[in-house]
Amino acid sequence: MFPLRDHNPSQRTPFVVYALIAANIAAFLLQLPYTGSERAMLGFWRDWAMIPVVVTQGGEWHGIFTSMFLHAGLLHLGGNMLFLWIFGDNLEDQLGHLGFLVFYLASGTAAALAHIAADPGSAIPTVGASGAIGGVMGGYLLLFPRAKVDILLIFVIFFRVFTIPAWILLGLWFGMQIFSGLSTPTDGGGVAYWAHAGGFLAGIAFTVPAWLKRGAGTYWQRTAGHPPHPGAEYSRSTIPVIRRRRR
Repeated sequence: MFPLRDHNPSQRTPFVVYALIAANIAAFLLQLPYTGSERAMLGFWRDWAMIPVVVTQGGEWHGIFTSMFLHAGLLHLGGNMLFLWIFGDNLEDQLGHLGFLVFYLASGTAAALAHIAADPGSAIPTVGASGAIGGVMGGYLLLFPRAKVDILLIFVIFFRVFTIPAWILLGLWFGMQIFSGLSTPTDGGGVAYWAHAGGFLAGIAFTVPAWLKRGAGTYWQRTAGHPPHPGAEYSRSTIPVIRRRRR
């Protein structure tokens, strides 16, 4: 299940989202020369990734920031940038350019701290913008729970696009992080589920002031959970359904 877009046009140009996407792509290009050598790549991760034990015992904190702009592969990068592209512009629209940048970096930092708390002695490098983007998703959920999102569902032999409320997609995503975090040993490699979950919860918390400023519960009642600006609602998806049959 992959999000394709939301029916929630922003009211201002999301310059910070554009800059963050460009920075992540630039960082990925800079690390490419190291990928031909495992030793060189490990050295690069040691210098710039977030390694819990290096933070807790070595006192080196810079990796918490730099790791937000590094990715383990093209699919990792592409997936994160897709989520940032879909949900980030609306948060930037609500929080302002500088406010959104602070929000993004704070969510990424909170996500890293959650990952460290889950296994402070881990020597496994951690990279990716997923924690910060989890924060974006959490903030989006608080402000636009019923915004319409087009998702692509792939099931064996067919593809189909559905339009669902944002709270279903984002709630399922968060639930999967919690379930996977509880069922996956923290001392192994793979996905940093607790960083995702920590970033998501931090994003909700950091968005609470904006939500309260807009009236909190009365804001939801006034908007019915929908984005409160013109052009944000559609009755159904406008993306064609694509099916595939075996021959």
